[in-house]
Amino acid sequence: MRCSVGRAGLLLPAVTLGFMAVMTSLPLAENTVLALLSERPAHGFAIARLTAPEGELGRIWHIPRPVVYRSIGRLLDAGLITPAAVESGRGPQRTLYTATPEGRQVAAQWLDTPVEHVRDVRSQLLLKLALLDRVGRDPTDLLRRQKVILEPIAEAVRTERPQRKGFDATLLAWRRATAAATMNFLDDILRQGS
Repeated sequence: MRCSVGRAGLLLPAVTLGFMAVMTSLPLAENTVLALLSERPAHGFAIARLTAPEGELGRIWHIPRPVVYRSIGRLLDAGLITPAAVESGRGPQRTLYTATPEGRQVAAQWLDTPVEHVRDVRSQLLLKLALLDRVGRDPTDLLRRQKVILEPIAEAVRTERPQRKGFDATLLAWRRATAAATMNFLDDILRQGS
């Protein structure tokens, strides 16, 4: 696997598409910030409001303000965003950032990629669905591919037999309930979109 090291020191796996290498692995906070900056230019404070506990996205996954600003710095260093303008007002001047063409491609790829584990549905998949909804994109294809990826996992968990008692049995019960609920959720959402 080829890797690319961004200027922030992030080691990112790279996928070659023609002559371009596209980074495919960023932390969740950075993917979220990049997706938001792919929608329209914004400053860190506006993103922090969206990802605050009471914000539109923060009710799904809270990203603390310092993490938003650190993500902006890392995305800048990686060349995935760039300053677009400076917004002046009564308070401090705020730099508006926007995604570069490569940043838009990385964000689109992330938004279009199903999660690999049931545990990631609560955070990553819900964030992707909210972000897709913000830009009016239909998530049906993503949800169908997500279901295909998670069905064998849910089936394996359903048929697994506990090896021991105690907490191992408790954990297996939790995994079964979560996997079944996730599959029901995907079915429900796909039915709503039909």
